[in-house]
Amino acid sequence: MLVVVIGPALYQAYMNQLENVNYVWWVTSEGQWHALLGTGVAYTLSITAVNRLSRLPGTRSYLYVVPAIVIFYLALMLMLGVFNLEYSRHQVGLSFLLAVSLCTAYYYIDSRLRRMRFAVVPFGKAPGLCTRPGVDWFTLTGPDLIGIRRIDGVVADLRAELPSEWQSFLADCTIHRIPVYHATHAHEMITGRVLLDHLYANEYGSLIPREDYEVIKRWIDLAVALVLLPLLVPIMLLTALAIRLDSPGPVVFRQPRMGFHCRPFTVYKFRSMYDGMKGAGFTQEGSDPRITRVGRIIRKFRLDELPQLINVLKGDMSLIGPRPESMNLADWYRKDVPFFHYRHVVRPGITGWAQVEQGYAAEVEGMIRKLEYDFFYIKHFSFWLDLLVVIRTIKIVISGSGSR
Repeated sequence: MLVVVIGPALYQAYMNQLENVNYVWWVTSEGQWHALLGTGVAYTLSITAVNRLSRLPGTRSYLYVVPAIVIFYLALMLMLGVFNLEYSRHQVGLSFLLAVSLCTAYYYIDSRLRRMRFAVVPFGKAPGLCTRPGVDWFTLTGPDLIGIRRIDGVVADLRAELPSEWQSFLADCTIHRIPVYHATHAHEMITGRVLLDHLYANEYGSLIPREDYEVIKRWIDLAVALVLLPLLVPIMLLTALAIRLDSPGPVVFRQPRMGFHCRPFTVYKFRSMYDGMKGAGFTQEGSDPRITRVGRIIRKFRLDELPQLINVLKGDMSLIGPRPESMNLADWYRKDVPFFHYRHVVRPGITGWAQVEQGYAAEVEGMIRKLEYDFFYIKHFSFWLDLLVVIRTIKIVISGSGSR
């Protein structure tokens, strides 16, 4: 054993030096404690969001790392500012850069190495529905998984008359924790649509949105609208001035539309067509002579939708939901499109799942596809699906794609 004898003066000098050394740098100040705890929460929420978003149709996890981290780190800084808490900006910035770089690399490599693989039971409607590209489908020749190295689940038409050996096979899969999916459910997971011709009576009744989230969503709508309106007032004033200088007529366009529980309401939009043009008809793809010069710009970047924040505050609309149709179109679709009125079980939205997945649709065939997206949104009504719609909407607004 080595014994070191230190004199009183030397010992005191040593202790003084220890007090001046920040050998545990993250706990040396209150601001660094706030940064440490805050970034820990923001990082955890970001990873949770990426994992939940990656389960939704058409998502690649690495593409949502940066949006998720930016959203939650901005929320962290907003909360620190609201409560006037000191925090280390250097520490938050370093944590942000590390989270973005490391998580993006990890999820990118994971998405490249891992491709969804499903085994398909060759009976009923399963083989016809399991054809979507981007997924490895293995049609089984017998009731076993011999020769398939890795599988994410087994897809079967559970309403078909399956032979007893195939029923035993599906039971064994469940016992060994291999997921078994009904064919229509697997199709929904991959495409993000609920097929109308597969809406059985019992499933149709199950498309009731979650009432608990419906209440939470309404409060979120109010809070976001109250925050966004003051921030967007300068943009809205400049847009109104440009419309006024570009062509005669009112700045704001008003139109009756079918709303929540099939109740009509008046929607507000910045006018993008020449005064006197009817907005109930279809907007022509390409060059529509009814649209003004300013109208093309505000349509491209969706600035014409900003006055609908007033509709959100009034309770006519939500930020996210099925787009409201004009009364004339709603009556027409009701006659030709099955289950069309069921989309009004939730509040219509400024943006929605169908808008970011399909875009504009007017003809009956396009409306049927749009309705399938709307039904998927209603069936999977959740915060995470709304967050995915917000991220994709921001991308569309920045790029200006899909406008008419």
